[in-house]
Amino acid sequence: MNDLFSQNNAENRGPLADRMRPRTLDDVVGQNHIVGQGRLLRRSIQADRLSSVIFYGPPGTGKTSLARVIANTTQGCFENLNAVLSGIKDIREAIDRADERLRLYGRRTILFVDEVHRWNKAQQDALLPWVENGTVILVGATTENPFFEVNRALVSRSRIFQLKPLTPEDLMETARRAVSDGERGYGKWKVRFEDGALEHIVEVAGGDARSLLNALELAVETSVPGRAEEEPAGPAEPRWPPPPGAEIFISMEAAEESIQRRAVLYDRDGDYHFDTISAFIKSVRGSDPDAALYWLAKMVRAGEDPSFIFRRMIILASEDVGLADPRALSVVISCAEAFDRIGFPEGNFPLSHACLYLATAPKSNTALAFFDAMKEVEKEDAEVPNHLRDASRDAESFGHGEGYIYPHAYRDHWAAQQYLPSSLKGRAFYIPSVSGYEGKIREEVLRKRELQAAIVLGDAEENPAGGGILTWSASSKGREGWFKRLESGRSGLLLSDRNALFGAVSIARHDRILVPLANDGLLLWEGLRRVPEGLCAGLVDSEGAGEALLRYAAALDEAEQPLLAVFNGAVLPSPEQCGTWFSSPRFDHILLREPWRKGKNTAGFKDLAGAVKELLAPGGDIALLASPPRLGGRISHVLEEPALKGELAEAEDAFFGKSGKTDWWTWDEEDIAFYFRETGFNVHVTFIDQEEDRLVTPRDLENWFNSEKSRWGAFMAGQIDSAALLLIRQALEERIRTGPLPWKWKSVLLYAAFPGETAG
Repeated sequence: MNDLFSQNNAENRGPLADRMRPRTLDDVVGQNHIVGQGRLLRRSIQADRLSSVIFYGPPGTGKTSLARVIANTTQGCFENLNAVLSGIKDIREAIDRADERLRLYGRRTILFVDEVHRWNKAQQDALLPWVENGTVILVGATTENPFFEVNRALVSRSRIFQLKPLTPEDLMETARRAVSDGERGYGKWKVRFEDGALEHIVEVAGGDARSLLNALELAVETSVPGRAEEEPAGPAEPRWPPPPGAEIFISMEAAEESIQRRAVLYDRDGDYHFDTISAFIKSVRGSDPDAALYWLAKMVRAGEDPSFIFRRMIILASEDVGLADPRALSVVISCAEAFDRIGFPEGNFPLSHACLYLATAPKSNTALAFFDAMKEVEKEDAEVPNHLRDASRDAESFGHGEGYIYPHAYRDHWAAQQYLPSSLKGRAFYIPSVSGYEGKIREEVLRKRELQAAIVLGDAEENPAGGGILTWSASSKGREGWFKRLESGRSGLLLSDRNALFGAVSIARHDRILVPLANDGLLLWEGLRRVPEGLCAGLVDSEGAGEALLRYAAALDEAEQPLLAVFNGAVLPSPEQCGTWFSSPRFDHILLREPWRKGKNTAGFKDLAGAVKELLAPGGDIALLASPPRLGGRISHVLEEPALKGELAEAEDAFFGKSGKTDWWTWDEEDIAFYFRETGFNVHVTFIDQEEDRLVTPRDLENWFNSEKSRWGAFMAGQIDSAALLLIRQALEERIRTGPLPWKWKSVLLYAAFPGETAG
């Protein structure tokens, strides 16, 4: 077995870059997005529960160093192979040793493969069965994109962690450690740098720790004092090592000679190739014709295959332009065919033609709705509804096709009926954009969908919210509940709330998110999708709610399941509690929706702001969406009789108005913002206009006007005489007979962040 991970490397015999490799997780400099506190990889290494992983990143970012940390941490046996030097024979020998350990001693083997992309398909295939059956746990390292250079089956069984170039601060810390470490570095001597010399090495290293340490080693060991004066004359040659305590001065000239700037290349078979086509596609998608032409010219000048460029543009014509301009696909295909006929150099014209057409076309990505439908098919292969089945064969025996409505028999050649399976009633995959041609068909598509919903939606009851205290009873059942769900558009409101909250914050894949009040999972599942390499933790108010969410997540891998904790406190838990539950006492983002839906007094705002401050990491933020009752819908807004409307409006203004004492239905955005600003946050408040067609029933009116059970009803009874209040109720009863009420209210989206660096 190779001695790459033996302790001999800690001695001062090897290169400085090898001697200074970290031994523990706490020694690792940089890469906090994957090994920082609470991150998935750190938890896996510390618990010695690592599954197969592939480390992907530029040279000198710590891929092999992380493998050494794993070797020093695991209780299993560690094997090392280098794909450049190893072949099938070496793989088989390593597998045989691992299999023997597992069978005889029950010890697992972690196999580190450096430069794993260097193995050909046959070599990678030879490893696959043993990774699949658990004989070895693969730790691969590669500088090339594993999704292109590593066997797909191997990638699908591994978790990919992308390492990033080290920041100048990380490199400076690495250099300081090397200079001060007396065991592995140059701490035995007094190493000094001319002003700017070390900074120059750090800058030119460009995020590569190995390049930095190699340059530092060369600079230090060629700058030692020359021969002593009493020695025979001759050329002064540097000698190493000098006596302990000797001073070594690194000049700017020595620093410049010790490191060379890297050339920027275009590698048709490597990451430069994929990065450049990515820049091209993103420029076209972003409707920037100048940038698109630049990246196109760079690819053509570098000798990129024009068929590859056209292939990507054909995909973009459907994926990113789509129905906003249905002609785009035909234009690009025509340009591709023209290029095939004429070739270079005249072929540059159709290349440019296609590029400019796509860059200036309206954009829509609604074709991605297909993949939403595919997900539903993968989850459940539902049966075809009876009325849609083929009537030509089994109509007589099984009634297939019975109940089908023939659209051409109706005006406009359309009739509302159910086309989706029963389990997907009311499910919408395609949401037309407002761009180009698609904007013209949007209204018609949505109108038909609304009519169709009246036929196909089931009778499940969802108790829609309305942004105020005037809501209907959650106990309504049967047909009444069905119509309420149909008319309210509740799912659209929830989706809108979710999008508003996630749109307020900038989330990276490795961030840590906390979702309080996560019982409904609305924000939790989206959060998990946003941070596959980080943490998304949820707080629920009961064991039952947590069990329900985990049942929903049962199909996910253990590492991908949400971390949940039961918390029934008034505000938020402490950092210590979160550290115990989630291995992370602080978070980069907190997402909170309707925290006062059950009613809170203003003291809760101050407590919440303080608790949020304690839980956020430096540079962290919170997005909070709430619907203050005083900004909610009012009955006076939907009454049509001027006399009754005016009297009721005056009484409702008094009920919802501020009057020294603040009740839970009179607070507004100023109350929340005040306490967050007082706590030290930078605060930005946005108002969101909400609207739904609310179906109000006689039962709802009974609840609202009940002076014994309703605060609103009790207040109105004290402000308006009984005869006038009866007329208001009768007018409202007459109004609801004509259909749903146009209910409008305002929600408040509060974004609060600490001044300073970005989280993560």
